[in-house]
Amino acid sequence: MVTSAIDCLTVNFEELISRAAEPALHKLVGRPGVRLLARLSPDLTQPEKLRQIALGLRSPQAMLLEPESREELLFLLPQQDAKRLTAELGLDGASDPYEALAQMRVQRGSERSKVLLGFFGLVELEPEARPPVVTMEQVVPQHGLFPHQRMAATRVLGDLREEPFRVLLHMPTGAGKTRTAMHVIARMLNDQEPMLVIWLAHSEELCEQAVEEFEATWSSLGGREVTVQRWWGSHDLQGEPPVDGLVVAGLKKAYSAGQRSVEVIGKFAGRASLVVMDEAHQAVAPAYRHVLEMLTESGRRTPLLGLSATPGRTWDDLDADAELADFFFRKSVPLQVPGYGSPIEYLVDEGYLAKTEFASLNYTGGRTLSERDLKELAETLEIPAAVIEELAKDEQRNLAIVTRAETMVRHHSRLLVFAATMDHATLLATVLRARGVEARAVTGSTPAEERARIIENFKSDDVEPQVLVNFGVLTTGFDAPRTSAVIIARPTQSLVLYSQMVGRAIRGPRAGGNAEAQVVTVVDTSLPGFSSLVEAFHNWEDVWQPTP
Repeated sequence: MVTSAIDCLTVNFEELISRAAEPALHKLVGRPGVRLLARLSPDLTQPEKLRQIALGLRSPQAMLLEPESREELLFLLPQQDAKRLTAELGLDGASDPYEALAQMRVQRGSERSKVLLGFFGLVELEPEARPPVVTMEQVVPQHGLFPHQRMAATRVLGDLREEPFRVLLHMPTGAGKTRTAMHVIARMLNDQEPMLVIWLAHSEELCEQAVEEFEATWSSLGGREVTVQRWWGSHDLQGEPPVDGLVVAGLKKAYSAGQRSVEVIGKFAGRASLVVMDEAHQAVAPAYRHVLEMLTESGRRTPLLGLSATPGRTWDDLDADAELADFFFRKSVPLQVPGYGSPIEYLVDEGYLAKTEFASLNYTGGRTLSERDLKELAETLEIPAAVIEELAKDEQRNLAIVTRAETMVRHHSRLLVFAATMDHATLLATVLRARGVEARAVTGSTPAEERARIIENFKSDDVEPQVLVNFGVLTTGFDAPRTSAVIIARPTQSLVLYSQMVGRAIRGPRAGGNAEAQVVTVVDTSLPGFSSLVEAFHNWEDVWQPTP
């Protein structure tokens, strides 16, 4: 049985890690990072420097709760302390205390984790206290549109009221497509009572963003009280679906419900008067298309509004993009501004988007795509994972990225780096920290509470320049207005993904962002690539033209 450690002597964590020799430090910091540091300067791999890096990259709590680093650390305990720790953890029956400590399992938030951390005078980090978010609430009827948004909203309303009752709103990142769509919804709700709107999005961040935007819009424009219901993540349906208001649903949750029984989706389909799909370039993916068809074509055709900054699925496969265009009957409302050939130019001139400098960091190393790689690229429309893994480990490429990042933080207080893999994100953050740059890494495997703290610190008003290296997160639903620079070190064939990465830095001053921004794309010359936001916006115009 686990016993309390409150009254026992504690071991200082910094003293513990001070006992670590080079092999243990190499594991704690990561051998790829150590090798790259050695190439930069042998002084950076001295034990004392590596200890500082290890302590700066992760909290003591995170190192003790992660199995591999915990094993390295607990082997540093003197035998007397190791025996005492095993006794406090209820493992004192073991003949070898170090073996017992290496084999034990520790679950976050458990009594064992409290005892383990308490032995070193630590407490488990708790997620930041946030007000509870209810699943259902009543929204009582301050929030306008810019001129270009009003024009788009009016055109969307017209298309939704006419056959085929389906249209895609195409506005570049930062132009306010979510707010525009919410004004469309508010006007429709005011014209029809009761009316149920279903909003679908693929991530929890986008779902919550939709709820917040609707509340702000309806509080200003609404003529009555309506219901908002969350249906994603931990939020489940409560009773019968509402008949008047907005249901924001996660696509994964809606699809799972439809797989179990058509009854739940059927109830929504029978009541919904409008369905909205965010990030609509995913609409023809089989799972998502199934949900949309159930909601919009069950007995009667329900109007469907798609939203996208990039209304295509690829950048060089016209058949795939045409499939999406056909799904919306080639009905698209792009952002158009009289007197401007490109809406991007207008948005920059008016301060909605930052004036963005696009630059390429050309890298000629890496392997040339083999016949097998080219075949996989043709089939999947994405760079093969094995090629990306090689690029992530390429030391010359990584040195070029680190050098450019160090240059950029002299001019930008917040730099966001999109890494090629999870290990790549950690590697780049490690080397930047060793070089004196305030850098952290977040990936899909970063614990939620630590990820939240890293992101909040990046979003703070601290004047010290910061670099946030990420993989697999922060492409959508991430709002850090001080971000004015991006390095895209993740090779991709997806123009959609590329545009989402660019969009993290280009919010203009009228939208709470910056007057100028910089986007640097690592262009691996042996791979296909692209780097123009204007190209991203206009890329699919031809496939959206009505067929003769």
